[in-house]
Amino acid sequence: MAIQWFPGHMHLTRQAITERVKDIDVVIEVLDARLPGSSANPLLQEMTGHKPRLKILNKQDMADATQTKAWIDWYNAQSETRAIGLDASELAPTKRLIEQCKLLAPTRGGLAKPMRVLICGVPNVGKSTLINSMSGKTQAKTGNEAGVTKLEQRIVLADDFYLWDTPGMLWPRIIVEKSGFNLAASGAVGRNAYDEELVVLELLLYLQKNYAGMLAARYKLGLDDEEIAALHDDELLTLIGKKRGAVMSGGRVNLQKAAELVLTDFRDVTIGRITLETPAEFEVWLAAGQLKDAERQAKKDALAQARKSARRQPREAAGDKPAAPKASKGLKPGKPRA
Repeated sequence: MAIQWFPGHMHLTRQAITERVKDIDVVIEVLDARLPGSSANPLLQEMTGHKPRLKILNKQDMADATQTKAWIDWYNAQSETRAIGLDASELAPTKRLIEQCKLLAPTRGGLAKPMRVLICGVPNVGKSTLINSMSGKTQAKTGNEAGVTKLEQRIVLADDFYLWDTPGMLWPRIIVEKSGFNLAASGAVGRNAYDEELVVLELLLYLQKNYAGMLAARYKLGLDDEEIAALHDDELLTLIGKKRGAVMSGGRVNLQKAAELVLTDFRDVTIGRITLETPAEFEVWLAAGQLKDAERQAKKDALAQARKSARRQPREAAGDKPAAPKASKGLKPGKPRA
């Protein structure tokens, strides 16, 4: 099941970013440190071209610290890119962000050439909370759900530093299937765009292989890591439902309720600090997604060409028929000339 979510206001955001980026010096992209690859918008790379970019791995206090470092190193190895980690405990991140932007655009600064920065990110990545922390007052709406910010706004962080905030934006088609599940698990996708039970089964499949000890501790499973890893994902969800009291009459487990409990525990970091992907894993997923997308596009092009040929053939067949003889003007058929 591929998860897709691109409501109308995101199309407007895309248009706004395309227009705004012409006058921008640096692009800040806020990522979710729990899914730094899946929360990076490939459409943003296309729209901003070769503009210097700062990747902020936000919510790093919710992510696996070892994996956050690996992701920062991975992004810093890319050209025209810098990456840093941030979380809610950093009360005054403005100075560090301004410093990083100046490193990316050293010729900008001062009243004559103020720094112009565009800040973007997928929904529910903590961008608005970060902006409010940077500005020292509530300038952007916040909420633990996708699609809170709907309008672009300019924020002055210093006399020579202007920040344009944009609504959270995904991309029209998510080609990496695993990314769709991870985005849904993080809350970046609207609630009506996915089945919570399916998302949690994918989440548990990753956790039981990489964070089995955390699952055992949170849900008091009474199993070791190998035993948890050996369970089928729906068996694990059923067991968690029993342990958390999501049981209906007759002893049946309410899997929907169990899924909601697991999602809440993941988002609230009750299970523990978790990262859902490594750079190596994401590169494999991305390559597979790009290959599948290329095959899909090739089939689509072939079908379009076949339809075009089918429409052309009747016209060509009609053109091969000999034309009927035309009667001479002013003469009736069969009447001899005078």
